[in-house]
Amino acid sequence: MNSRKEQLAAFNRLLDIMDDLREKCPWDKKQTLESLRHLTIEETYELADAILDNDLPEIKKELGDVLLHIVFYAKIGSEKKAFDIADVANAISDKLIDRHPHIYGDVKVENEADVKRNWEQLKLKEGKNSVLEGVPKSLPAVVKASRIQEKVAGVGFDWEKPEQVWEKVQEELTELNEEIKAKNKENTEKEFGDVLFSMINYARFIGVNPENALEKTNKKFINRFQYLETAAKKEGKNIADMSLTEMDSYWEKSKEFFK
Repeated sequence: MNSRKEQLAAFNRLLDIMDDLREKCPWDKKQTLESLRHLTIEETYELADAILDNDLPEIKKELGDVLLHIVFYAKIGSEKKAFDIADVANAISDKLIDRHPHIYGDVKVENEADVKRNWEQLKLKEGKNSVLEGVPKSLPAVVKASRIQEKVAGVGFDWEKPEQVWEKVQEELTELNEEIKAKNKENTEKEFGDVLFSMINYARFIGVNPENALEKTNKKFINRFQYLETAAKKEGKNIADMSLTEMDSYWEKSKEFFK
């Protein structure tokens, strides 16, 4: 691993390169905070994919892309005389010190739950009107539901036991089934949302990240279905012409293949 001196030198090299690109490269000169936004979101998702795949070389590469964007935003901020990379680093350092009084002050904590509760209470003391202010509006729905539940739990609005949450899931499923039977489309959608929200909450209680869990299932399904497509093609079959029984046979083989 690199020494702290080498790490700082590498970061300084990146800052120098950013200065050069902003001055000399037509594409880099043209970029704005707004034009970079969608690219940053894309890079973040690519990093998330690499993390789920546990691909360490790819994680390193994607972290570099995200770091480049941070440096790029800070460079634009400095041109606007609004902030630079030092302001960014100092701001997060100050916040971390303020939010960790159990490390940098005399507050005592017993566990992770205490730390989370302190974190949310400190946010309110900083002038926030709601513990939910920090949840970005544009977050994907599953991630947003998780963050909402984590934040309200941080101020004590929570169930006591996983069993209670599971009972809530069962209750919501019953209500969903009733609306389906009644053929009330609008209420069915509402109850389906309640089921998802309660399942995401239950995931928190059993130590499962619902976004990661669902994405792993997505990847698993893609692998199995593509195995089905490839196997059928090798036998000269068109998947669209196959019966469900035939496809199911290949599907079962795919399970064995990916074990």
